Amino acid sequence: MAASEKQKAKQLDRLLQRHPQLVQSDNRKVSSHVQREEGDWYLNTLMIEGCDVPFKYKRQKAYKSLAGAQVNLTYYPDREQIAGMDFEVMRVVRVRQA
Repeated sequence: MAASEKQKAKQLDRLLQRHPQLVQSDNRKVSSHVQREEGDWYLNTLMIEGCDVPFKYKRQKAYKSLAGAQVNLTYYPDREQIAGMDFEVMRVVRVRQA
Protein backbone atom coordinates (compact mmCIF):
# COMPACT_ATOMS: atom_id res chain seq x y z
CA MET A 1 0.00 0.00 0.00
CA ALA A 2 1.42 3.39 -0.99
CA ALA A 3 1.94 6.13 1.59
CA SER A 4 -0.96 8.23 0.27
CA GLU A 5 -3.30 5.20 0.40
CA LYS A 6 -2.31 4.56 4.02
CA GLN A 7 -2.99 8.20 4.86
CA LYS A 8 -6.43 8.04 3.21
CA ALA A 9 -7.24 4.83 5.10
CA LYS A 10 -6.20 6.51 8.36
CA GLN A 11 -8.44 9.52 7.62
CA LEU A 12 -11.37 7.21 6.91
CA ASP A 13 -10.81 5.28 10.16
CA ARG A 14 -10.80 8.54 12.14
CA LEU A 15 -13.99 9.71 10.41
CA LEU A 16 -15.76 6.41 11.18
CA GLN A 17 -14.61 6.52 14.83
CA ARG A 18 -15.88 10.09 15.33
CA HIS A 19 -19.24 9.34 13.71
CA PRO A 20 -20.39 5.80 14.58
CA GLN A 21 -23.59 6.09 12.49
CA LEU A 22 -21.51 6.22 9.28
CA VAL A 23 -21.23 3.12 7.09
CA GLN A 24 -18.38 2.37 4.68
CA SER A 25 -19.04 0.23 1.59
CA ASP A 26 -16.22 -0.62 -0.80
CA ASN A 27 -16.23 -1.71 -4.45
CA ARG A 28 -19.95 -1.24 -5.04
CA LYS A 29 -21.11 -1.05 -8.67
CA VAL A 30 -23.23 1.95 -9.68
CA SER A 31 -26.21 0.93 -11.81
CA SER A 32 -27.59 4.46 -12.28
CA HIS A 33 -26.32 8.02 -11.72
CA VAL A 34 -28.60 11.05 -12.13
CA GLN A 35 -27.62 14.72 -11.66
CA ARG A 36 -30.06 17.61 -11.55
CA GLU A 37 -29.72 21.27 -10.68
CA GLU A 38 -31.24 22.45 -7.42
CA GLY A 39 -30.52 26.14 -7.02
CA ASP A 40 -26.73 26.66 -7.02
CA TRP A 41 -26.10 22.95 -6.34
CA TYR A 42 -26.24 19.70 -8.29
CA LEU A 43 -28.19 16.95 -6.55
CA ASN A 44 -26.68 13.56 -7.40
CA THR A 45 -28.55 10.30 -6.94
CA LEU A 46 -26.82 6.93 -7.23
CA MET A 47 -28.45 3.54 -7.43
CA ILE A 48 -26.19 0.68 -6.39
CA GLU A 49 -26.54 -2.88 -7.73
CA GLY A 50 -28.25 -5.13 -5.19
CA CYS A 51 -29.67 -2.19 -3.20
CA ASP A 52 -33.09 -0.60 -3.76
CA VAL A 53 -32.40 2.56 -1.70
CA PRO A 54 -31.07 5.72 -3.42
CA PHE A 55 -27.75 7.23 -2.34
CA LYS A 56 -27.89 11.04 -2.46
CA TYR A 57 -25.31 13.81 -2.24
CA LYS A 58 -24.81 17.40 -3.43
CA ARG A 59 -21.96 19.01 -5.35
CA GLN A 60 -21.39 22.57 -6.48
CA LYS A 61 -20.30 21.49 -9.97
CA ALA A 62 -21.55 18.87 -12.40
CA TYR A 63 -19.63 15.60 -12.15
CA LYS A 64 -18.86 12.93 -14.70
CA SER A 65 -21.31 10.04 -14.79
CA LEU A 66 -20.49 7.20 -12.41
CA ALA A 67 -22.88 4.73 -14.09
CA GLY A 68 -21.16 1.35 -14.34
CA ALA A 69 -18.22 2.43 -12.14
CA GLN A 70 -16.98 0.76 -8.96
CA VAL A 71 -17.15 3.18 -6.01
CA ASN A 72 -16.32 3.35 -2.32
CA LEU A 73 -19.06 5.10 -0.33
CA THR A 74 -19.25 6.55 3.17
CA TYR A 75 -22.86 7.27 4.10
CA TYR A 76 -25.53 7.22 6.78
CA PRO A 77 -29.19 6.11 6.60
CA ASP A 78 -31.85 8.84 6.64
CA ARG A 79 -35.54 9.39 5.92
CA GLU A 80 -36.95 11.80 3.36
CA GLN A 81 -40.58 12.87 3.24
CA ILE A 82 -42.13 13.25 -0.21
CA ALA A 83 -45.85 13.97 -0.68
CA GLY A 84 -46.51 13.01 2.94
CA MET A 85 -44.81 9.62 2.68
CA ASP A 86 -41.51 8.62 4.29
CA PHE A 87 -38.80 7.10 2.09
CA GLU A 88 -35.48 5.65 3.18
CA VAL A 89 -32.41 7.24 1.58
CA MET A 90 -28.68 7.05 2.16
CA ARG A 91 -26.91 10.40 2.61
CA VAL A 92 -23.45 10.15 1.09
CA VAL A 93 -20.63 11.89 2.98
CA ARG A 94 -17.84 10.70 0.71
CA VAL A 95 -17.71 8.95 -2.65
CA ARG A 96 -14.53 7.76 -4.35
CA GLN A 97 -14.00 5.70 -7.46
CA ALA A 98 -12.50 2.34 -6.52
